[in-house]
Amino acid sequence: MTNKGKRTRVVIMGAAGRDFHNFNMVYRDDPDSRVIAFTATQIPEIAGRRYPPSLAGAYYPDGIAIVDEMELERLCRTEHIDQVVFAYSDVDHARVMHKASIALAAGGDFILLGPRRTMLTAKVPVIATSAVRTGCGKSQTTRWLSRLLKQQGLHVAVIRHPMPYGDLERQAVQRFANRADLDAAHCTIEEREEYEPHLTMGNVVYAGIDYAEIVARAEAEADVILWDGGNNDFPFIRPDLHIVLVDPLRPGSETSHHPGEAVLRMADIVVVVKVNSARDADVQLVTECITRINPTVPIVRAASPVQLDDPRQVRGKRVLVVEDGPTITHGGMPYGAGYVAATQAQAAEIIDPRSAAVDKIAAIYSQYPHIGSVLPAVGYHPSQLQALRETINAVDCDVVVAATPCDLSALIEIDKPVVRVSYEFAEVGEPKLGSLVGNFLDHLFKMSTISDK
Repeated sequence: MTNKGKRTRVVIMGAAGRDFHNFNMVYRDDPDSRVIAFTATQIPEIAGRRYPPSLAGAYYPDGIAIVDEMELERLCRTEHIDQVVFAYSDVDHARVMHKASIALAAGGDFILLGPRRTMLTAKVPVIATSAVRTGCGKSQTTRWLSRLLKQQGLHVAVIRHPMPYGDLERQAVQRFANRADLDAAHCTIEEREEYEPHLTMGNVVYAGIDYAEIVARAEAEADVILWDGGNNDFPFIRPDLHIVLVDPLRPGSETSHHPGEAVLRMADIVVVVKVNSARDADVQLVTECITRINPTVPIVRAASPVQLDDPRQVRGKRVLVVEDGPTITHGGMPYGAGYVAATQAQAAEIIDPRSAAVDKIAAIYSQYPHIGSVLPAVGYHPSQLQALRETINAVDCDVVVAATPCDLSALIEIDKPVVRVSYEFAEVGEPKLGSLVGNFLDHLFKMSTISDK
């Protein structure tokens, strides 16, 4: 508490994920603190709602307000905020400090909660996949790991970084085993992009808000938990093996964004991804940076080959490319796997969709001016999904190349042929990730056998 007998007045800055988790772990049951509000950014239609009483706990019978981040300065001054907690990810270091300046100027503290206070501990081994930026390939790496573990006869549960963009009470604990579960939960495009490929492989996926309960349920049905990270955040569960991805298509991003630099410093294994697409000089640049930041960490190289379902439909055609949304928006990439696949397939022209973009899609281009002549698959809210459909159908093209990992045609009616793009993790050179993970498992289960005796 800041003064004797006075509860610390707190605002938690977030994007409907890490913010809720930090509250649950640190503030929910703390009698000495009072969270006045969450602020929201990145995700539309979150501000204006409330974190419900059923999740907020006994100290918050009316729940907690969620307001737009633009209200932060007013909140700090009018509500006499003592502490502002920054709790979202993939934000450049300078922007974090600009937010800190708002809190400090109003007289409050600005804090970042770290792993010791926010990580849960599982009863089974945890392998976590994180990255220094959004769009490095965490999910495809996690899928590859799940296949490797299942080949060893191990039962796997995947726990995904949260994306609770709907009814928060209903989304407290989510378990997905098939596509019908996704439909029942009214999952957004962004959720489906992460969950559908896992379900296709037969992986069970957990997500939600109450990660203590999520971990308890997952560890009851798994020999190993795989943490499939979001953005460039560090895990919510303490990992026994922490694998971190670095992208040579964005050299310099290893140390430019929060909390990606911290994640890199935490890594047990670092994977330099997309070496099949990156310049050799940039692979070398990021490798040298890794060595400076984390001198003893093993460094693995990997490829992310892209493949079209039917390249013949693309060759010589006028193509609209629809990319994975988060990679292209706050991930900072001008284009992604779809553009690469269409170019490799010798498309006659990549059509720039901006002139056909309807209001909510046009707003995305304004918010992220770095985006190239591709269309990000955004659909956090039904109105955004509708705008995506209208934009796609308004573009004058022959074929749509869809690089979102979810089945876009199953969600919206598209009046043109759709060719899907797939991209998976592939080992390159030595040391191999499979060998390092195998050594970890051998040691882990050997130690487990000794302790059992």
